[in-house]
Amino acid sequence: MTRAFNVIIERDAEGYYVASVPELSGCHTQAKSLDTLMKRIREAIELCLEAQNEEIIPAGL
Repeated sequence: MTRAFNVIIERDAEGYYVASVPELSGCHTQAKSLDTLMKRIREAIELCLEAQNEEIIPAGL
């Protein structure tokens, strides 16, 4: 089963991109570039799902 999540991306005062997933409490990360941010948010989602004991199926977000 593939799941899709909404990811909110903002830019802070220091120029970092910050991503959060509203559906997953505490699921957020930051990075200097959007490419790095997307890799990190995928990892954060996997970790949040793992913490909730859900099955992880890699998918192209």
